[in-house]
Amino acid sequence: MRKTLELIYFNAGGGHRSAALALKEVIESKHSDWDVSLVNLFEVIDSERYFQKLTGFAPEDLYNLRLKKGWTLGLTTELKVLQAMIRLSHAKLKRKLQEHWRATKPDMVVSLVPNFNKVMWDALQQELPAVPYVTVMTDIADHPPHFWIETDQAQHLICGSAQAMAQARVAGYQSHQLTQTSGMILRPTFYRTSPVDRDQVCAELGLNSTKPTGLVMFGGNGSNQMLRIAKDLSDTQLILVCGHNAALAKKIEALAPSAKHVVLGFTSEVDRLMRLSNFFIGKPGPGSLSEAIHMGLPVITFKNALTMPQERYNATWIRENALGIVVSSIREIKAAAQELIEKLPAFQENVARIDNRAVFEVVEALEKIIETSGDQSSVRTVQSQ
Repeated sequence: MRKTLELIYFNAGGGHRSAALALKEVIESKHSDWDVSLVNLFEVIDSERYFQKLTGFAPEDLYNLRLKKGWTLGLTTELKVLQAMIRLSHAKLKRKLQEHWRATKPDMVVSLVPNFNKVMWDALQQELPAVPYVTVMTDIADHPPHFWIETDQAQHLICGSAQAMAQARVAGYQSHQLTQTSGMILRPTFYRTSPVDRDQVCAELGLNSTKPTGLVMFGGNGSNQMLRIAKDLSDTQLILVCGHNAALAKKIEALAPSAKHVVLGFTSEVDRLMRLSNFFIGKPGPGSLSEAIHMGLPVITFKNALTMPQERYNATWIRENALGIVVSSIREIKAAAQELIEKLPAFQENVARIDNRAVFEVVEALEKIIETSGDQSSVRTVQSQ
C-alpha cells in the first residue's frame, strides 16, 4: 500500500530545504512505494502572497537579505515578535493548513521548520488526527520556548544531540516519542567516497598540497567578514567561497596575499572542496559545521552578540567537544588560525570521533513511526511539566 509523506520546509537560511531534499533522496532510494512531497510552508499559509505585496519581499527573502548583510543584531527580540504574531494569527493559519491537508490527505507530516510546529500540529490533529506528526530538528539544540520543541503535543521529535534530547525531556516528552540521531542531516553526496587526486586538483587550483589549507564559507550569500579574514590570513592558503555575492568575490580577488587564495562563487561541490582542505572557517550554522566535521575538518567559528540565538549552542558544542576554536571577534581570527594549525593533528583526532549518519537514521525512524501509526498508544499526550 502506497504511503504519502509531506516534508515541510521553508527557504529561510537554506538549511531547512537542504535537509528536506536530503531526506527525500534517501527515502526515494529505499521506498518506491512512498510518495514524498516537499511543501513550502509559506506557500500554504500565505498563498495570496500578502506579505510580499505589502513589503516587496517574500518572508524568507527578507530574512536571507539580513544574513547576507550581517544584520543579525536584535534577532532575539525579533524572534519573540514573530512568535507573538504566529500566536495572534493561530486561527487563520490553522484554517489554511487544514484546507491544505484536507486536499492532500498525507499519511505522515514531517516538519523541518521551527516556530510553526504548534499551529501545524493543531491543524493536523483537527483535520487528520490519526496521521503522525514528526518534527525533525535541523538545529543542534532548541532555543526555548516555542522554537522547535512545543509542549502538550502528542507527536514524535527527532533530535540531533544529547542537549536537544535533554531539552525535550524537560518539556515533558517521553522516550517513545523521541529519537536521537548522531548529528544533523547532511546531503547524501557527503557519504559518497568518490576518489579525488588531491595533489592534482590542488595543482590545478595553484595550491600547495603540502601546506594547510583553510576553507572559508559563510552561507550561500557569503559575508563581508570574509574580506577581513582574507586580509588577516594573507599568509595562509585559503579557498574562499563567496556564494552568490559577486561583489564580495571581486573585492577579495583584488587583494594581493602572500599565500595562494582561491576565490569561488556559488558551488554545489562543497564536499569536493572539503576534501582539498584541512580546516574550516565560517559562521556557526548547524549545517556547515556538521558538513565540515563529517569531512574531517576542525573549525574556527564565532559566538558573539551578532550570532543568531538558535546558533549559539552550536559554538558551545564545538568548544565542549574540542572540535575547533570559537572566537568572539573577527580580530581574533589570525591568532585562532595559527593555534589551530599548530594543533591540527589533535583537533583532527577529535573530529574523527564524530560519526554522523543522521540522514539515514531519520529515515529509519520515520519507517518505524509510519509502521506503528495505526497504534494510537504509540504516541501519548505529552505531560507538561
